[in-house]
Order: sequence, then C-alpha cells, then structure tokens
Amino acid sequence: MGIANGIRKKASKIAMGERHVSAWAEKLTQATEDLPPQAPVRRLEKDGLDISMAWAVIGIFGVLAFAAIYMMSLILIPVTLAIVVGMILGLLAEKLSKLGVPRITNAVILSTAVALVIALVANSLSGPVATLVNEGPAFVEKTFSRLMPYLERIKWLHITPETFQSGPMSTDKLLENTGNVLHLVSANLTPALVQALIFFAALLLFLAGRVNLRKSIIMVFRSRPQRLAAIRVINGVEQVLGFYFATASLIYACLGITMMIIAYVGGLSAPVLWGFFAFLSSFVPYLGITMMTLAVAIAGIITHDSLVFGLMPAAAFFIVHLVMENLIFPAVMGKRLEINPFVVFLAILFWTWMWGAVGAMLALPLSLIVMTIIDELFIEERLQPQLPK
Repeated sequence: MGIANGIRKKASKIAMGERHVSAWAEKLTQATEDLPPQAPVRRLEKDGLDISMAWAVIGIFGVLAFAAIYMMSLILIPVTLAIVVGMILGLLAEKLSKLGVPRITNAVILSTAVALVIALVANSLSGPVATLVNEGPAFVEKTFSRLMPYLERIKWLHITPETFQSGPMSTDKLLENTGNVLHLVSANLTPALVQALIFFAALLLFLAGRVNLRKSIIMVFRSRPQRLAAIRVINGVEQVLGFYFATASLIYACLGITMMIIAYVGGLSAPVLWGFFAFLSSFVPYLGITMMTLAVAIAGIITHDSLVFGLMPAAAFFIVHLVMENLIFPAVMGKRLEINPFVVFLAILFWTWMWGAVGAMLALPLSLIVMTIIDELFIEERLQPQLPK
C-alpha cells in the first residue's frame, strides 16, 4: 500500500512539472511572436565606381612595382641572372650530389666553371674587339663610302655626299659621338664590375643553399595540395630551364661555328667574333637574328665590291639559322616548350626597356618560368605525384 502511494505522488509531481514546462514554452512562443519582424539581410553590391577604384589600386601597385624593379636594376639584374643560371645548373648539381659531392663543393665547382667560361670567352674576344676599336675611324669612313651609292638611290632619304661633310651626320661629328660612347662605356665599367661580383656571389650562395631554399619555400604552405603544387612548380621550372638551355646551347654553338666558317669563307674580318655574336644573339628570339643578319649584310657590302657577293654571307647565315630554328630546334625540343611568338616578342620588348641587353636575354627564361607555373597550376590533365605518408 505504501509503495503505491509513493508511485502516485511521484507521478503527480512529474505531471506538475510537465504543466510548468508547457506553460513556459507557451509564454516563450508568445514573446517570440510579439517581436517585430527582422529586416532581410542585404548583400552589398559593388557598382562601377567601386570596381574602377579596385582596378586603379591594382594599377598603382603595378606601376610602383615596375618602378622599383627599374630603379633597383643594379642589384636585381645580377641576382635574377644568378637565379636563372643556378636553376639551369640545378640538374647538374643534383647529379653531382648523387655521386657523393657535398653541396658547398658543388656550388664552388659550378660557379668556378661559369667564371672560367666567361673569362675564356672574354680573353678570346679581347683581341678582335681591340682591333675593331683601333680601326673604328677607318671603318666608319669606309662604311660611308661603300653605302653612299645605295643610299643615294633612295630619294626620300635626301642623302647626298654633302650630308656627311657637315652637320650632325658628318664624319667628324660621328667620330666625336663615338668617343662619347666610349667614354660612356668606360664610365659604366665600375657598375658592371660590381654587378659581376654580385652575380658570382649570388650564384655561389644560391647553389650552396638551393636544397634548403626549396624546403623553405615548400614548408611555407600549410596544406598538402599546396605543398604538392610547390614541388611540381619548382621541379618543372628547373627541368624546363635545364633541358632548354642545355639543348639550345649545343644547337647555337653549332650555329656559331657555322657562322665562323661563313665569315672566314666570305672574307669577313674577325670570324671568331662573328661566331660568338651569332651564338649570343640566338638566345634573343627574332630581334637577335634580325640584328645579326643586318650586321653581316653591312659588313659584307663593305668588304666586297659586288653587292651580290657582299650579301652572300648574310643570306647563308640567315638560311642556316632558319633551318635550325624551324626544323632542328622543334624536332629536338618537341611541343612541350612551345610559346606564343607574340608573347615572347612583347616580353623581349618589355625587359629590354627595363634592363637593356641583359633584359633581352632574360626575357625568354622568365617567359619559360611563367609558362611552367601556369602549366603546372592550371592544367590538370596529368598524373600528379603524391607526397609520402
């Protein structure tokens, strides 16, 4: 009997608690219904002025960045060149590391080899360049005397023999300007030496710390996909630059040797110098071959009495270069390194305007780097490597 009474008391307490909960819920519902309706959340929409301001800020930042690159050219040119050369030598450094050579020893060996190659080239060219400088006045006079008959035929130029006897185009004035150019070159010799020292120091340090720098760049990213993308980009850039310039150097060295033979057979002076210029100018697409062909044509016209024989060395060089660029080079490289010619041309103009002749030579490597980054990050039709777990 007592147990039943206890159960009834507990049941009544539970019922009372339920009634209290129900009453509290009704009061809460009523209070919620009495609240004023909230206004819908409005999304901020950008109008044309906001978009224009955003693009204006981006444009100002771009202009300031380009201005900084231009003003810091004394430092950025050798550092950028050292990074590009270091990436080109990256594959060779990897092979030396696999053979058990320490990293610092790799850096010293490779940087010393680059310095020796530059020194040997400079030493081999010192004689022809000195001869060209000493014979500069006679060369200028001979150039005018040989080109005058052809210039007179172009009526709209209004060039006569009197044009080169007085005024700004006279021989004396041009020789004076040549002296000013030589003075300008000598004045810029000290900055060039400073840049050379910066280049070799940056190259040595980059090769020595290349592996640690790669690890630091990869570990900056936190997620696994970002680290995989960084690995693909770094490996792709080194492989593209190394493969391209190793193959291009071999092909263009053959072109330089061919140009030496053409210059020797064609009766041009300093055939070694012509071969070196042919090798060097080939690394600047379009503009290099154009300037080289014009220079060979002018030298041939000055050297030979006949116009046909004078233009034969330029025609031979142009045909050989055309065959190498359009048949041999694509056959060796394949389609993996194809770049839009118009983009390359714009890159050459831009970097030539920014950094001069060195910028023209760096335009193609920088274009290859950008192309590789875009290819690795935005093209997904490939088998992606996976990090070890």
